[in-house]
Amino acid sequence: MLPQEIIRRKRDGHRLSSDEIAAFIAGLTAGTISEGQVGAFAMAVFLNGMSREEAVALTIAMRDSGDVLDWSDLPGPVTDKHSTGGVGDNVSLMLAPIVAACGAYVPMISGRGLGHTGGTLDKMDAIPGYASQPDLPLFRKTVLETGCAIIGQTADLAPADRRLYAIRDVTGTVESIPLITASILSKKLAAGLGSLVLDVKLGNGAFMEKSRDAVALANSLVEVANGAGLNASALVTGMNEPLASAAGNAVEVKNAVDFLTGRFRDKRLEDVTLALAAEMLQSAGLVSSQQDGLRRATEALAGGRAASVFARMVAVLGGPGDFIEKPEKYLPPAPVELAVAAEQDGFVTGIATRDIGLAVVTLGGGRSRPDDKIDHAVGLTRLLPVGAEARSGEALALVHARTDAEAEAAAAAVRAAYTIGGSKPPAEKTVLRRILAR
Repeated sequence: MLPQEIIRRKRDGHRLSSDEIAAFIAGLTAGTISEGQVGAFAMAVFLNGMSREEAVALTIAMRDSGDVLDWSDLPGPVTDKHSTGGVGDNVSLMLAPIVAACGAYVPMISGRGLGHTGGTLDKMDAIPGYASQPDLPLFRKTVLETGCAIIGQTADLAPADRRLYAIRDVTGTVESIPLITASILSKKLAAGLGSLVLDVKLGNGAFMEKSRDAVALANSLVEVANGAGLNASALVTGMNEPLASAAGNAVEVKNAVDFLTGRFRDKRLEDVTLALAAEMLQSAGLVSSQQDGLRRATEALAGGRAASVFARMVAVLGGPGDFIEKPEKYLPPAPVELAVAAEQDGFVTGIATRDIGLAVVTLGGGRSRPDDKIDHAVGLTRLLPVGAEARSGEALALVHARTDAEAEAAAAAVRAAYTIGGSKPPAEKTVLRRILAR
C-alpha cells in the first residue's frame, strides 16, 4: 500500500481499514515513510478525526511495533494508572505502592516532564542510585519481589510512538484526541496490563482546560482501550491548583515520602490518590466496589504497608536501603531558599497553575527542549492551596533555587500566579467524574 494513497484517503475524510493503518505504522517503524508523509498523515487525522475502529487499529499497530510484555507468571492481577499531566502531581509515587500492598502488581512505565507539567520519571531520578530505566530482568525482579516498579519506557516498547510523537510535536498536531489516545494506550498495551485507570486532568494547570475536551479524551481512552482488549476506566480530576503543596522533582519525592509515612498529607492529593487506588483495585477484580477499594487502600496506607513497598522498590532498583527513613540525607538540596511573601491580607481565591509549573521549568526543574538537563534540587514547596488564608508579609510558598537571581524571578512569578480576595471561596471537588466503557 502506498503511504501517499493512505494519506490521501484520510485527507479526503474516508475511514481507513485496519490493514491500511497497520501498513502505515509498519513503514513508520521501519523508516521507509518520510517525516513529511508522517506529518501529513498526522495533520489529516487532526483535521478529520478517526472512528473508534480506526483508533483501535492505530493503537494496536503501534503496540505491535515493538515488544509486548507478558506477566502471566505473576500470582495476581496486573494493573496501572496513567495521568494526562499536571502540576504537583506526584500521585504515582504513592499510588503504585498502595495498590501493590493490596495484592495487585503494578509495572508502572512512566514518562518525563512535558511542557509545564512534571514527569514521574524525572522525580524518581532525584533518588541517588535508583535505576529508572532498568533492563527487563531487573524490571521483572522488582515487580515480582515488591509488587511494583516505577520506571521509564524502554526502547523496545511501542517504538512507533516515539517517532510519531516527535513529528507531531513539530507539526502542530499534538492535540489530536485519536493520536493522544493511541500514544498513551499503545505503551500501556505493550506493558502487558490486565487493567488500566486513566486520570484525566481538567483545569488551568492541565492540557485540557475545558470540561468537554477532558471528557472527550477520557471517553476516547476508555472506549479505545476496551476496544483493544484492555479493561479501562477513567476519573476526571481537578487541576485548577497544584495537587501537592510541592512542585519540582526532589521536593515532590520528599512530599511523597511524607505522605506514605504519615508525616504530612495534602488533602486534595490524598483524595485523588485514594480514589484512583480504589478504582484500580476494582478494575483489577480485587474488590467488588469503590467503597471496599477505598477501605482497602486506606488501610494499606495507614498501616505502613504501602510505605514498606515503596522502600523495597527503591532498594531493589539500586536506591538507598534507608531512603524512606532518611530522605533528606539523599535528596539533593537547592542552595538558595526564598519565601514568597504575600502583598495583602485575604484568602487565596485562585492560582494560575500553569504559571506555577512554568516557574519550576524556569528554575531548571523542567525542560524547554527535549535534551535539556533537569536540576532535580530546584522547585517550590509550602504552596498555599485555594481557600487558605494569606497574610501580608507571610509566605505563599517557598522557592528552592540555584541562584539568588533565579529565586527572585521565580518568587515574582509565583506571587503573580496567586489571586488574593476578601472572602474564602467554596471548595472545588477533586474527583469530578467517573467514566466507564459504554
